[in-house]
Amino acid sequence: MHVYDLMENSTAANSTEVKLTIRDSAKDNVYDFTIEDNGKGMTPEFLAKVTDPYTTSRTTRKVGLGLPLIKMNSEHCGGGMTLESTVGVGTKLHFWFQLDHWDRPPMGDLSGTIVMLSAAHEDIRIIYRHITDDGEYVFDTDEIHEALDGMSMNDVSVMNYLKEMVQENLEAINYHD
Repeated sequence: MHVYDLMENSTAANSTEVKLTIRDSAKDNVYDFTIEDNGKGMTPEFLAKVTDPYTTSRTTRKVGLGLPLIKMNSEHCGGGMTLESTVGVGTKLHFWFQLDHWDRPPMGDLSGTIVMLSAAHEDIRIIYRHITDDGEYVFDTDEIHEALDGMSMNDVSVMNYLKEMVQENLEAINYHD
């Protein structure tokens, strides 16, 4: 859910492109991911306090737990995080975990997450790159839209097909959950 929540933040930041890169290496005992967007960015003042649960840009509630929770999870699992943001340029979030740490939360349904975000935000280019010791897989919505030739990604049969395609490609490179 961390990935979904943080990528949704990127889509809400008026981004036209959101990139998710996951490096998943048993050899290096690391599971890290980076989310980059070209959205509105954050001021240095907001960025400095963004991991405080009482700091949020939402107006519907006064608490934002996404970044504080992933910060805590990554630090408790032999990892950490870095955040970079520039107003008018975008934001880059980087998190890493010790792959074999017993408290590392599973990533969950990555294929479903990527397809759901892509279908919900067809106007935003989403690029998902997953790198393992055995290979690399890239999912790019620009390529998907071209292959669909005008068909919407919101069609249930298209979403099911894409989810299966992503999952098969992740299994082919021996990804870790």
